[in-house]
Amino acid sequence: MAYRRGFVDNLAMRRIEVKQLDYDLTPVGGLALVGHYLKALTPQWAKLDGVLPVRGGVSNSDVLRSYLGLLVQGKSDFDAVENYRGDKFFKEALGISLLPSSPTLRQRLDAQAGAMFEHVPGMIERLLGSQRPDYGVLPCGWLPLDVNTFAMDNGGTVKEGVGRTYAGVDGYCPLAAYLGSYGFCLELALRPGVQHSTRETDFNLERVIPLAQRLSAAGPKAPILARLDSGFDSVALMRSIESCNQAGQPQVDWLIKWNPRSVDRAALLARLDAEPDTRWHKPRAGKRVTVWEEAIKVEGVSRPLRRVLRLIERDVDRSGQQLIVPELELEGWTTSLLEGQFSADKIMALYADHGTHEQFHSEFKTDLDLERLPSGKFDTNYLVCQLAALAMNILRLMGQRGLLGPDAPVRHPAKRRRIKTVMQELIYRAGRVIEHGRRLILGLGANDRAAKAFARLNGELFAPSS
Repeated sequence: MAYRRGFVDNLAMRRIEVKQLDYDLTPVGGLALVGHYLKALTPQWAKLDGVLPVRGGVSNSDVLRSYLGLLVQGKSDFDAVENYRGDKFFKEALGISLLPSSPTLRQRLDAQAGAMFEHVPGMIERLLGSQRPDYGVLPCGWLPLDVNTFAMDNGGTVKEGVGRTYAGVDGYCPLAAYLGSYGFCLELALRPGVQHSTRETDFNLERVIPLAQRLSAAGPKAPILARLDSGFDSVALMRSIESCNQAGQPQVDWLIKWNPRSVDRAALLARLDAEPDTRWHKPRAGKRVTVWEEAIKVEGVSRPLRRVLRLIERDVDRSGQQLIVPELELEGWTTSLLEGQFSADKIMALYADHGTHEQFHSEFKTDLDLERLPSGKFDTNYLVCQLAALAMNILRLMGQRGLLGPDAPVRHPAKRRRIKTVMQELIYRAGRVIEHGRRLILGLGANDRAAKAFARLNGELFAPSS
């Protein structure tokens, strides 16, 4: 028993004393890196303040910088800015002259949102255009542009625009556009919950596709492949996409899932069985699959288009249960990609890869804490979504440059880091804030495993503007 008591005593924790130090610390040293990206937007900040000047007090550029400083930490609540009142590092890191209070932040966004969100797309273009990141070109050589809507649950509120969404919850259905396989967001356009996917999408595509073309021309110089689900199966949208093919710009192709609507599947099955050229594949007992193509024409589109179709008949379900009535599943994909370059199987694989963008939706809703938007006003929430797209791109750039090298903190191998991982490894860095010789120094701990990657990234970002 004596040995056992001594063993337990040796495991006892030493008492930890807590006291407040007489020098400044910061738990979010990564804001120093964010500040470099915001500094690259200096012309946009100057333009914003020139168009929307204030007679006194906090400038509009400082308002947006402050809120971006919250978003990159995964904080969307306006009241969170109060935690940084008197925090010199927060202001210095983000280039803020005067930090707004929570009421000022909320009131300014409510009053100026309609005029402010016109400036955010230019910020996104300048940020990505100046950094020229690896967007993630597909193995086939095309640069994907994934466009889709998703549901934000804001049930139990009386916010403007909240309605019943396709997901069966009360909230919003924003439209998001992601460039490349690594999820750089070109637009996050807030929409009322009841708005149909295709409504006003042509206006979004008129902005987003030319932006994608300009970024591709400045970077990978790859053709664009717009991928959309069946909610966007519209001849008008196909014409809108095709109209973006202008001389001197990267080519734009599209891959849109077909909406079979009122097709009689039983009659189609009978027709296919009667055609001698129909080839059936049987992956298992009780299931057969056939794939074929059809040439289609769209008014206003001169080049050849085709539709890849797949019909699946199941007499037995996957658990072995015999079905009284066969189950018929019909799918199709309309595309401008040429048959000689892309087989039917490759078209289906390209669309399956489109599903990756669902992960990016999740990062907005969970990592950036935007499932429930902070304001009751629709325009303010619209601006919040656009700023969130800018914040996501900043974090994505930080992750691509800072967390994939040999000096990065130990993580499983990947081509893209989740936004939450970037926050954990680069934003939430504890450091001592030191002022010396008119310099502001961020001192990282001797035991900080991310210090080498952090210092390298800081040097790379600071060098162009030094």
